[in-house]
Amino acid sequence: MSTVLQESVEESVRPAEAPAAAAPGDSKPETTAPAADDKKRAEPGFVPRAVLGGVGPLVVLAAAGSSYYSMDLAERLRSPLHDWLRPTGLVGQSLGFLAFALFLFLWLYPVRKRVAALSFLGPVPKWLDAHIVAGVVMPLAGAIHAGFRFSGLIGVGYFSMLVVAISGVVGRYLYLRIPRGRSGLEMTREQVSADRRQLVGALAETTGFDPQVLLTLLKPVQTTTRGIIPTLWRLVQDDFDRRRAIRRLLREWNDKSAQRPDAAALKNVARLARREMALAQQIRVLDATGRVFRLWHAFHLPFAITAFLAVTVHVTLAIAFGVTWIR
Repeated sequence: MSTVLQESVEESVRPAEAPAAAAPGDSKPETTAPAADDKKRAEPGFVPRAVLGGVGPLVVLAAAGSSYYSMDLAERLRSPLHDWLRPTGLVGQSLGFLAFALFLFLWLYPVRKRVAALSFLGPVPKWLDAHIVAGVVMPLAGAIHAGFRFSGLIGVGYFSMLVVAISGVVGRYLYLRIPRGRSGLEMTREQVSADRRQLVGALAETTGFDPQVLLTLLKPVQTTTRGIIPTLWRLVQDDFDRRRAIRRLLREWNDKSAQRPDAAALKNVARLARREMALAQQIRVLDATGRVFRLWHAFHLPFAITAFLAVTVHVTLAIAFGVTWIR
């Protein structure tokens, strides 16, 4: 166990350390703060719903036009769907404009992240969520626009766009496994330790378990991780380990309690335990995750630039030669 985690354990189990008393006028003691804060952190974002809402209609449209997309070019010319689904058709080109608009929107996230003066536009994590949604929806819209045929400059642009989208999902996965505060900034090891101590205190108060027992139940697997693939595999294993540990904690709490805990209490304890164990796992592989994240960024950016150049040239030529339904 690292020095940071050992200090966290020792300070968590000291019986002399009682929760700080509430200041005059406060309605709740300080130990309840982690529960509320963790609830806000753990609430599902709009990403899955937004992705489903954006991808769903496009999947339905692609399925409805599957007979057209399966034809060769000569057959498509005779199809009644050709005027609608061809790249310059009403539907095809509309989705092309949508894909291009989403592609341009993707470049606003790095601007927002680097320019502090734009903080009034919203927090960086929310921009990241929107960035991910746009990155997932964009390739499908572009594929329908191209009629699922990719060659030449379009092929280069689309392949780069697809790599950007897939690597973006991986990047978000890594981003979420680096401990961060509500502002989206990385937490220091001291902040992580303090956060864990509060969470263990809140769990002990709710369940009645000794803090040391809680730390044993939620203790992450101790392994040394090096390299990109081992780090990613360890992160995925940690996700499954967390679920098993939380189920074990809830089962033991339920068996220990004289009265079966209600659903709200179970949900609250699961949320606190998930956050505590996630922090313990994240701090254990923090350095390795940071290295992989930096390598990911070096991989992600060149493909994004390539896609931007190819798509911009394609759109410019299409407009310059009047290959649009816009007059």
